[in-house]
Amino acid sequence: MLGLLDRPLPSGKKIPYGEGWHANLARTVRRMIDAEKQSPGDRRRGLRLAADCFYRGPIARDLDAWSRSHGGLLRYTDLATHVTRIEEPVAIEYRGYTVLKCGPWTQGPCLLQSLRLLEGFDLRSMKHNGPEYVHVVAEALKLALADRDTYYADPLFVDVPLDGLLSTAYADLRRPLVDRRRASRELRPGDPRAMKPLLGIAPAEYRVSPDPVRDTTTCLVADREGNVIAATPSGWDGVLAGQTGVILNSRLRSLNTWPGHPNCLVPGKRPRITLTPTMIFKDGKPVLAVSVAGGDVQDQVTLQLVLGAIDFGLTPDQAVTAPRFVTDHLVGSFNQTSPELGSLSVYAAFDQATRDELAARGHRVKVVAPPIGHPVMLSIDPKTGQKRAAGDPRAGRHARAY
Repeated sequence: MLGLLDRPLPSGKKIPYGEGWHANLARTVRRMIDAEKQSPGDRRRGLRLAADCFYRGPIARDLDAWSRSHGGLLRYTDLATHVTRIEEPVAIEYRGYTVLKCGPWTQGPCLLQSLRLLEGFDLRSMKHNGPEYVHVVAEALKLALADRDTYYADPLFVDVPLDGLLSTAYADLRRPLVDRRRASRELRPGDPRAMKPLLGIAPAEYRVSPDPVRDTTTCLVADREGNVIAATPSGWDGVLAGQTGVILNSRLRSLNTWPGHPNCLVPGKRPRITLTPTMIFKDGKPVLAVSVAGGDVQDQVTLQLVLGAIDFGLTPDQAVTAPRFVTDHLVGSFNQTSPELGSLSVYAAFDQATRDELAARGHRVKVVAPPIGHPVMLSIDPKTGQKRAAGDPRAGRHARAY
């Protein structure tokens, strides 16, 4: 939340620190602190009292009143019945590393599907960020993103064929679709239920909205006790709920209204969000953590950082500053914007020969200025415990040690 305090309001007007938004939020936080103080000898009970103050107490009633008076949908019962779920991550093995992601209510498994496809290629024999490497990685991403747009949704409401999507057998079926010489300009979801490389149909309706999409933030923490946290918080493009200082964001825009689609709008359903932190273990110990802001590019950038570290031995500072590339060959996660088939955005740091070769293979190459995504990365040496952390300075990210 602190990273959002000086962001523009939906009206475009910025409220300075110390007044308006900041002061209102501070009052709300103090109410929760006062509630926690009612249990000075029991920390767990104190935290529960603070949570009750927000979700079932006076703050919840203030949010309900504001929402009702402004034609909003949020109600006291929505807050009172809210549950923050603790769920098991999904994971695959990649070249001796265990890569962990959140489930298909996020786009996280898309990274795992990409790694499944890429483990069948000898990436180390390719030049890092050379045309062969960029082409193969981009084509693998297109296949994984097509499955994301077709199947991913809240598994509490729909049957997501996740085991099939992440299976080696399914990746083996899909991998030959990567043409080493030609870029795909089609959306090509597979069929993990019938174990077929192609589903044969793709989403046919895209509803474009000109609304701007604002930013997310990133968070990686490792302490001396061996605990590691990877988080990608977000709360942009919403409205301020009166004098509470609380932002009611618009993540529901990541649900759609296509009849029969797994990610279709249903009361109580979580939207399939883009927020997708990453943890990587080696021999049961955390060795890498990644967080990236940037909507649909988050796992695309994460993939490049992970491959840089595992396949090419890059340190965090090298990985987050290496030139990046992304594709918009996907259904946009915000307002379901239409895909730009065959698109490939790259930094000018990719030399002209590489760009020309990618264009010759059929990519619609566009040179863009940094940053693409906003990454931070943390590594831990499992033998020495030495920690390295870096954020891309061009994206305003940083690292700090205490």
